[in-house]
Amino acid sequence: MKTINIADKLIPNKPTSYSFLRILTGLIILLRAFIFIFVTANLQSIIKADITVFAENSSALSTVISILNIACGLFILVGFVTRISAIIQIPILFVAVFIINIKHIGENPTEFILSLITLLLLLIVSYKGSGPFSADEYFRRGAALDKNDESNS
Repeated sequence: MKTINIADKLIPNKPTSYSFLRILTGLIILLRAFIFIFVTANLQSIIKADITVFAENSSALSTVISILNIACGLFILVGFVTRISAIIQIPILFVAVFIINIKHIGENPTEFILSLITLLLLLIVSYKGSGPFSADEYFRRGAALDKNDESNS
């Protein structure tokens, strides 16, 4: 009897479509990071108002979130250490969706929907990895070619 994996049925099997989803996820995270950087006061006020535990350290936390978003967004975009970057971003997006944006869903539902979609895309990326069109695959192929060259010598 053949086993059916539901995740493989839901996620497109074509490498180009999965790579597009991975690149889209990286772009969304990267754009949000630049918005956070240019409007740092907005992120700090959100942290102070909605996550009162971190109110005293809101400036440090907003800096850390912005740097993590830039680094992980770039890594996901190019497909380098993709799973680790996605796993780092999941708690950030989880807080954004279920603690911050759900409180303000009446004011700005598109922010909630975008955060939820990005969280789902991050879960897919953390499950599937970098895919065939990525820096990880490029380095894997390069390492395999180097091993073949050494064994032929």
